[in-house]
Amino acid sequence: MSTESISFRGILPPLITPLLSRDEIDIAGTHRLIDHVIAGNVHGLFVLGTSGEAPSLSHATQREFLKVAADQIGSRVPMLVGVTDTSLSESIEFSNYAAECGANAVVLATPYYFPMHQDDLKRYVTEFASEVSIPFLLYNMPSHTKVSYEIDTLRDLLQLPNFLGVKDSSGNMQYFNKLVELKQEREDFVALMGPEELMGQSVLMGGDGGISGGANLVPELYVSLYEAAVTGDLREVLRLQQQVMRLSRKLYEVGAPPTSYLTGIKTALGIRGICSDRMCEPLYQMPAEKQQTIRRHLEDLGIVDRVAS
Repeated sequence: MSTESISFRGILPPLITPLLSRDEIDIAGTHRLIDHVIAGNVHGLFVLGTSGEAPSLSHATQREFLKVAADQIGSRVPMLVGVTDTSLSESIEFSNYAAECGANAVVLATPYYFPMHQDDLKRYVTEFASEVSIPFLLYNMPSHTKVSYEIDTLRDLLQLPNFLGVKDSSGNMQYFNKLVELKQEREDFVALMGPEELMGQSVLMGGDGGISGGANLVPELYVSLYEAAVTGDLREVLRLQQQVMRLSRKLYEVGAPPTSYLTGIKTALGIRGICSDRMCEPLYQMPAEKQQTIRRHLEDLGIVDRVAS
């Protein structure tokens, strides 16, 4: 699948990383999860992002999981791979490994230890672009990295031919509107929404889709919302948006914030029997009583069958 023949638009779920222990991948669960998500007609998969707990995994486990996932995905859908690290050398090396594994593009957030000036950030991305053998998107995640890719910085980086676009998880719709405006300067530029609660309206505003974590669980819901927004079916957008918001409240507000969205989705996948719900330290599984709350909510949402009392 050549990069020229594929699209990075649509719903590209950030694949969670199923684990049996800290450095042991749930391989059977990974296979089931990938098949489940692809069966929901998603437009691609994002491996080793925030929802994949990538910063908590050892480099060896990251490589192993990427190989397992890549082999299972094959050429069925495009594959994006997160390569963010505090070391530029590690990001470059892992990007080239991702290319060898069949990735179609990689995704780079700002380094998450030293706060960076925009001039340094621009130089950093330019160096990265010159040394990788694969196209890339940038990942704007200021809540986790302390630094945003400012719009003027992105505008200057549009000259890089292997720079494809931005995944924005800032939740700032004014910022996202400005990303969409960059498409006027380069029509192949892609603007993807991170927070799934904002995906529908972002597409109505001219965005290109979303990297929606809930699509690990119910991919068809997010695909349907995206398609309704693309076609301008506002009544259907409203109906499906209400379902997304209900799922968000029922699953992502049970655990302890600020990572309750991730523990919620992994717990739900475990209850559905798709894969292990084991988290990677420093995150931990929900206590049993909260897992039962998630089960009741999944029953209310019609995602799992109600257990007879």
